[in-house]
Amino acid sequence: MTTFLTYTILGLVLGSVYFIAASGLVLTYNTSGIFNFAHGAQAMFGTFLYWHFTERWGWPVWLALVIVIGLVGPAMGAALHTAIMRGLRGTADVTKIIVTVAVLLGTVYLAQWIWNPDEAHTVDMFFGAGAKITVAGVVVRYHEIVCLVAAVAIAAGLRVLFTRSRAGVVMRGSVDDPDLLRLNGHDPERAAMLSWALGSTLAVLAGVLIVPISGGGLDANMLTLLVIDAFAAAMFGRLRSIPRTLVGAMVLGLAANYVLAYLPSAGTFTGNLRVSLPMIVLFVVLVVLPQDRLRGAAVRTRERYRVPTVRAAAVWAAVLVAVVYLYSRLLSDGAVSTFALGMTFAIVALSLTVLTGYAGELNLAPLAFGAVATVVAFHTGVEGTGLSSYMSVRGLVLGVAVAALVGGLVALPALRLRGLYLALATMAFGEFLSNMVLRDTTEHELFGFTFTLFPDGSLVVPPLKAGPLDLRDGTAFLMTATVLFALIAVGLAALRGSGYGRRLAAMKDSPAATAMLGQNLVRLKLSVFMISAAIAGLGGVLMSAAHGTVAQESFSFIGSLSLLMLVVVAGIGYLSGALVGGLLAGVGASVLVATFGELALESEGMGNIYDALGHLVLVGTALLGMGVGRNPSGIVHDVIEGYRAMRGAKPLLYGAGAFGAVLYVLALTGVIGTWTFALVALCTVMLLPVFGRMYLDEGRRDRPAPLELAGLDEPYTEELRARLDRELGLPVAAKGAVDA
Repeated sequence: MTTFLTYTILGLVLGSVYFIAASGLVLTYNTSGIFNFAHGAQAMFGTFLYWHFTERWGWPVWLALVIVIGLVGPAMGAALHTAIMRGLRGTADVTKIIVTVAVLLGTVYLAQWIWNPDEAHTVDMFFGAGAKITVAGVVVRYHEIVCLVAAVAIAAGLRVLFTRSRAGVVMRGSVDDPDLLRLNGHDPERAAMLSWALGSTLAVLAGVLIVPISGGGLDANMLTLLVIDAFAAAMFGRLRSIPRTLVGAMVLGLAANYVLAYLPSAGTFTGNLRVSLPMIVLFVVLVVLPQDRLRGAAVRTRERYRVPTVRAAAVWAAVLVAVVYLYSRLLSDGAVSTFALGMTFAIVALSLTVLTGYAGELNLAPLAFGAVATVVAFHTGVEGTGLSSYMSVRGLVLGVAVAALVGGLVALPALRLRGLYLALATMAFGEFLSNMVLRDTTEHELFGFTFTLFPDGSLVVPPLKAGPLDLRDGTAFLMTATVLFALIAVGLAALRGSGYGRRLAAMKDSPAATAMLGQNLVRLKLSVFMISAAIAGLGGVLMSAAHGTVAQESFSFIGSLSLLMLVVVAGIGYLSGALVGGLLAGVGASVLVATFGELALESEGMGNIYDALGHLVLVGTALLGMGVGRNPSGIVHDVIEGYRAMRGAKPLLYGAGAFGAVLYVLALTGVIGTWTFALVALCTVMLLPVFGRMYLDEGRRDRPAPLELAGLDEPYTEELRARLDRELGLPVAAKGAVDA
């Protein structure tokens, strides 16, 4: 009985902290319509500040709490709303999600920059671990009592705020109908800013409370994901009901502790299940609870994408293959392997283009399907031993097929989900796979076969070999990945232009209208999920082979979010957006960070500067995601529109082509370095539309204005009147008639 009471009280304490975190999510969502994926990162950053004030600076606990919870928390939330969130009105769900994901990643990178992750950071309980009382034989610490009291007080306060106070009504009205709220003399942005300040405060409070009861160790990634577990409690209340959120949080906390208490402790299953339990509950809650009705009309957003023809896609695919081959001639063997890794990420990114860019469905865990394909391919397709081992075509095909099947199985219960709910369901699947499957290092027996999913916690995945094609050669690997990307991209362009692709676009714009026209939404969603999962599976196997050795961290939730963010930044509706986003995720940031790290080791005097530049690259990547609200169509859209406007500047285009050819010859002959060539070529590509606009504007100034604009764009002079008379066939007026 004592054991039961002990784990019950611990479960209630954990549930109370989950509720505090979840209540902040409910608060911000009810007042802004934005689900804050960065909630856990805000909790993490505030907790690190609390540690810094108390441990490093020696402040009293009460003073650190006042500063962190009373000042830093509200200021962080208000600043986020003012600088970023208020600009997200009129954007698609994926844009709103990605901006908060960018805030999450940027906050984690910033915390790892300020506080060295290799150093130990611990947070003690309030009043110390020895401050406790005994109730019915169960030891209860003062810190745990504070958690319980705070949860009850916050539940009561938020209930009163939302139902009994004018401020709460104004907050809810700020998302329901901001224009009507303005007509009644209220400022919806001010109400939303207040809610974000309160939500951030609750996040920081949850972080400070949960670290001591979860072991006391501070880690940026782990604490962020720990608070994300509260998403299940928030969804239990459908992001609206505070009482149901409280019940969900308590059920979640109790279940986690009962699993630890009563399931067998041998092996890794119980520990993995306890970690995965919040995501399992989140998935079940999303599927079981009632959903919103289908949208009856299309919601006009600010995203704009141009769909290429199959012919144009094929031409640009051939250009891509040629450019990659020519550039590979300039690279070392190590650089070629790194470039190949980036191309495998680009293949995974194509799965997001077809699923989100074309069909409007969300997937926050694309790397999870790559992990499924990798595990299957490893166990069924690796032949040979040691350095002579290779991946067979059979293993690759089986891995892709199983990934597609798993994509369909995940989609089946989630078919009734849309938008945010679907995003959370895929996130739950990805976290479950990462915590339960990819951590499984125990032996299993099935139909007489003994196997281990992840022996020793990692998989050694050799490159593919098919007849004369051996991808153990770096250049062959790079060109194969590039050709596969090109073929899939052309296939997706053909798919988008087909009747099936138009049905996907119609489902994205208005599911209700699509259903009224007789289309089977279940079949459309299921098929596009399977196509997307198959592409992600193919890219995942190739990515694992490029790495050589993969572990659970290779398919992490943070990695999937980073890839999705960069693809949205580039332009998720464009095939070229998948290329740019994939290369940035697989090569761009990692190469720059590694380069600055090597420079920091080689240069003692400049070490701190190079180290800071490496961290700045990561934070800058997240800043790109935060700015997506201002340009939701992506960087590629701006580049394409810029070059589209340069059709009349052919001399400039020909000159740029000649300059690029000369630059390549100089790099090939060793006159300039590869880095110099890459940077100059990139700057030329990005700046050419700017010079093109200048060239065209200069040409327009030399060209006479159209007749319909005569006298508007230029002064009404004698020469202009004479021109009008000539064009209209009238007698030319005598000189000086204008003045008369």
